[in-house]
Amino acid sequence: MAGIEDPVGPGTLDWQVLPGRPALTEVPGVDGIAGACAWLSESAPELRRALRQFGAVYLRGLPLSTVEDFARVRDVLITEPTPYREKATPRSDFGDGVFSSTDLPASQPIHMHNENSYTLTFPGLLLFGCLTAPREGGATPVADCRKVLAALPARTVQRMREVGWLLTRSYSEYISTDWRTAFATGDQAEVERYCKENLIAHEWQPDGNLTTSQRRPGIISHPVTGEQVWFNHLAFWNEWSLDEELRQTLVDEFGRDRLPFNTSLGDGLPLTAGELREIRAAYDAATVRQPWQPGDLLVVDNILTAHGRDPFQGDRRIVVAMGEPVELSDCRPTVEPAAAFAG
Repeated sequence: MAGIEDPVGPGTLDWQVLPGRPALTEVPGVDGIAGACAWLSESAPELRRALRQFGAVYLRGLPLSTVEDFARVRDVLITEPTPYREKATPRSDFGDGVFSSTDLPASQPIHMHNENSYTLTFPGLLLFGCLTAPREGGATPVADCRKVLAALPARTVQRMREVGWLLTRSYSEYISTDWRTAFATGDQAEVERYCKENLIAHEWQPDGNLTTSQRRPGIISHPVTGEQVWFNHLAFWNEWSLDEELRQTLVDEFGRDRLPFNTSLGDGLPLTAGELREIRAAYDAATVRQPWQPGDLLVVDNILTAHGRDPFQGDRRIVVAMGEPVELSDCRPTVEPAAAFAG
C-alpha cells in the first residue's frame, strides 16, 4: 500500500477532521470480517490517498475482535511484511506477523518516534488494531512529521541536514534489551556480520555485553510524495527524555557512553535539555490523538507520521503489524548512514 502511486478522482469516504483529532471515517455496516476485508479492498485506493494527505487515518466500526481478525485485515492492506529488526522494546509475538504494540508498563509514556528510523530498511506502513480499549488514557498519538520539521528552530534543522544524528546503545540483560534478544541470535559472529552489513559500529565489553553506534540521517524525503520530513529517534532516546532522578542515577552508574540508549546530533555534540524541549514542543504542536474504541484500525504512513503511546489504566490490547518496507537509500537522505561512535 505504501509503495503504490496515489489514485486520482473524487473520493467517497467521509473524513472527519476535528481539532486535536486525526482524520477518521466510519465504516459502513459490513457482513463480518469477510465483508470488512472486501470493503477495505474496494476502499484501498481512497485510503491510500487519504494517507498521503493526513499521514494517519482511523477507521471506526470494523468487526475486529481477535488477532485472527486483525491478521486478515492486515493481509488486505499490507502486501509485504517488514521484519522487526534491532529490537528495542518488549513486545508479545502473537504469531503470523502480529505483535503487541508494546509491553512497557502502563504508567510509562512512549515518546513520539518513527518506527525503526535507525535501520537501513524500515516499514512504510503501520497498522494498529484495538481489541480491548483501556478504561482511561492509552491513546496512540500521531504527529505529522512535515509539520514537525516546519516548526523546529532553523539552527536545529540545519545541523540535522548537515550531520544527521547518532544513536548509541548498550545492551544488557539487567537493563533495557540484551543483544541476543535485539538481534535474535546468540551467535556473536552473526551479530558482527549484521552490524557490518548495516553500517553499525560495535564493541564487545569485558562482561560480554555489547555497545553499538550508528549515524543516520534525521531528515529524509517520502519516496512517493517527495516531501521532506523529520524522521528519527533523536528526542525519544535522548538522556534528557528520562525522568531526571532516573537519568542522574543511570549516568552515575554507567556514564553517558554506556546508557541503554543515548542520542546526539551526528557531530557527536550532546543535546542540551533546552534543545530537547524545543524538539518536544514541535512534536506537541503537531500531535493529535483519538481515544481507542474496540474494532478501531489506525493506519499510519511511517515516514509522514510519528507515533507514541499515552499512559493508561485498565486492560489495553492494541495489536500491530508492520509492512511495505522502504529502503533508506530511496528517501534522498541528507546525510549518508555510517558506522560511527561519537568523537
